Amino acid sequence: MKGERRQGCWILVACLLSGICAGSLGCQRGGVAAVGQDGPIPRELRMTTLPPYVIEPPDILLVNTLRVVPKPPYHVQTLDGLFIQASGTPENQPIRGIYTVDPNGTLNLGLGYPKVQVVGLTIAEAQKEVQTQLLKYLKDTKVDLSLAQSRGLQQIQGYHLVRMDGTLGLGVYGNVYVTGMTLDQARQAIETHLSQFIDKPEISVDVYVYNSKWYYIIQDRAGYGQTVIRLPITGRDTVLDALSNMYGVGFFNSSKYMWLARPNGQDPNSMQIFPINWPALTQGASPATNYQLLPGDRLYVKSNPLLKFNIRMSQTLAPLTQLLGFELLGTSAVSSTAGTIFEIKSGSTGAGLAGSGVGVTR
Repeated sequence: MKGERRQGCWILVACLLSGICAGSLGCQRGGVAAVGQDGPIPRELRMTTLPPYVIEPPDILLVNTLRVVPKPPYHVQTLDGLFIQASGTPENQPIRGIYTVDPNGTLNLGLGYPKVQVVGLTIAEAQKEVQTQLLKYLKDTKVDLSLAQSRGLQQIQGYHLVRMDGTLGLGVYGNVYVTGMTLDQARQAIETHLSQFIDKPEISVDVYVYNSKWYYIIQDRAGYGQTVIRLPITGRDTVLDALSNMYGVGFFNSSKYMWLARPNGQDPNSMQIFPINWPALTQGASPATNYQLLPGDRLYVKSNPLLKFNIRMSQTLAPLTQLLGFELLGTSAVSSTAGTIFEIKSGSTGAGLAGSGVGVTR
C-alpha cells in the first residue's frame, strides 16, 4: 500500500510539472505577435506632438482674470473706491483722489465737507448727489465721479481643481462645467459664464498640474503577482524613459519578452501590441522599438520564464513535499515506537526469568 501511495504521488507530481511547463514556457516560445496601428508609429527620432489637451478631473487649472469691470448699471457698495475730482474747491482743501465708501454707506470728503450717502446709487446718481451736497458749501463746483475699485466683485486668481463632477468653482460666480474641453474652449465657457456678472470679462486659463493623463508599467514578478506603476505623461516619453523611471528591468523580469499595449479607441475588442527589441534598443541604440508613449499605454515586462518555472514548481510542490514529509515522519515514528516496545518486552522477559531463578544465558 505504501508503494502504491508513493507511486500515485509521483504521478501527480509529474502531471503538475507538465502543467507548469506548459503554462510557464509554452506560451512564450512564440514571443509576442505584432499587431500595429494604421500609419507610422511615433518613436524616438520621429516623435509627434500630442493633440490639444483635454481637461478632466482631477486636473488643476491656473485661472486669472485680466479684465473685471462691473456690468452696468453698477450700484455703489460699501468699501468701493470712487475716484472724485471737484472744481472750485479751496487750495488747502482740494477734492481729488480715490475715496472709500465707509461701512455705513457714506463718502467722507474731508474736513469742511459733508458726508454723502451713496450706497445703492448708480455711478451717475452718486455723482449728482455729491455735486448737490457740495453746492451747499461751494458757490460754483463741478464734480467728476467714476468707479476706481470695486469690492463687490470677486477677483479670480490662482489654482482651481476640476472636481469629480467635471465643474470648476469660481467662488461667488458659481460653477462652470469644463470637462472634455480644450483650454481655449474652457476659457470661452468661463468668460461666457462670467458675462452674467462682469462686462466683457477677459481671463487666462492654463493647466498647472496634469493629473488625468497617465501611462502604466506592468511588471510580472515570476509567480509573485504583478506590479503596476503609474506615471504622468509629459509628451516626450519613450519606452526607455519609462523603464529608466523604475531603474530598468528588475530581477524577476526578462528583457526578451516585453511589449507596448495601446488602447484601441476605434475597436475596444482589437488589441494594439508592439513588440520591443530590448537588446537592439539598448546595445545597438536602435530607435525602431523605442516607441513614444501616449496616454493610456501599458508597457508590459514579462518575467524570466526559467525563474518563473522554478518558483511555480516550488510553490506547487510545497504541499506535496509537506505531505511526503509528514508520511516519512510518521513512518519513522512508528518504526521507533515498535523498536522501543520490543526492547521493553525483551527487558521484562529477562527480568522475569532472573527473578524465578532460571538462568539466562547471554
